Amino acid sequence: MTIRLLVLGTGGMAANHATAFAAIPGVRLVAGVDTRAEQLSAFCTTHGIPHGFASLDEALAWGKFDAVTNVTPDAAHHATTLPLLAAGKHVLCEKPLATNAAQADEMAAAAERAGVVAMVNLTYRNVPALQKAAQIVREGALGAIRHFEASYLQSWLTQPAWGDWRTQDQWLWRLSTEHGSKGVLGDVGIHILDFATFIAGQPTTEISARLATFDKAPGGRIGAYALDANDSATMQLRLAGGALGVVHASRFATGHLNDLRLRIYGTEGGLEVRFENATSRLSACLGIDRLSAAWRPVDCPPVPTIYQRFIAAIRGEGPADPGFARGAELQHWLDRAEDSAAAEARALPV
Repeated sequence: MTIRLLVLGTGGMAANHATAFAAIPGVRLVAGVDTRAEQLSAFCTTHGIPHGFASLDEALAWGKFDAVTNVTPDAAHHATTLPLLAAGKHVLCEKPLATNAAQADEMAAAAERAGVVAMVNLTYRNVPALQKAAQIVREGALGAIRHFEASYLQSWLTQPAWGDWRTQDQWLWRLSTEHGSKGVLGDVGIHILDFATFIAGQPTTEISARLATFDKAPGGRIGAYALDANDSATMQLRLAGGALGVVHASRFATGHLNDLRLRIYGTEGGLEVRFENATSRLSACLGIDRLSAAWRPVDCPPVPTIYQRFIAAIRGEGPADPGFARGAELQHWLDRAEDSAAAEARALPV
């Protein structure tokens, strides 16, 4: 089954999407869409894409594609995804699904009505240690979950490993609410919330949060960018089963390029999940090891990527997970975290 794929948006993560999809047998990259003519042309040339369109309307009028990977900025996800769903196209949308829960709910409902595969790119579902840890929890090896702590730490505001954020639009927009950014909470907070609750196998029922934005330039502005989006976030969560946990994320975590960690504890055991320096590791304290507090490494087999799972779902060979409903659920939690931060970290029900 050949699947004709359109790439919507050609900046940032789009190259990763194009490369990954092109490597899947039976997938053809047939078109790209971007309002920036020079960037679109260069992108299509680099990835061997035969058609380029200056607008989504033009692409839809052409119509010779089956599925879309939506790599537009966060604030454009809602407006660009709805017409694709209405046209019966399968969609993989970058996270967050939208910039508020109402729009995310609308997208999830539209996907349900359309009956197409609609998935959200929560990339850390690709981490083998995450999937193995979730399996161990589902099998009951931890017993009842009682406590967890999770972090997503980046340091790109303190070092130039990914480029100079002071001069590059690809980073500056992430620091400005005027340009659609929800700060570290929306950008990576969504990942660590999914990371923690997916492994725990439970939704959150209560959130308390604090957000901080730090001075980064004279007057809080660089050119057209007001640097007002949050840089660090801390959250306290209560899960449906009663467990308490803390979650934090920051772009000021010197020494951590892009690291995620979860420690989760139950009545029968504990797990530690790490994704650091692009390496996935899982340790467990289970069974008789609880008596001596001994921790042992756990083998974690490779797992298919989100791109492979999206194509498999279209072909009817696997579930469409994580779907738009999960993306909308996470957006509700992000909105409540913002509400809590605005209310001096008051604990709010979800």
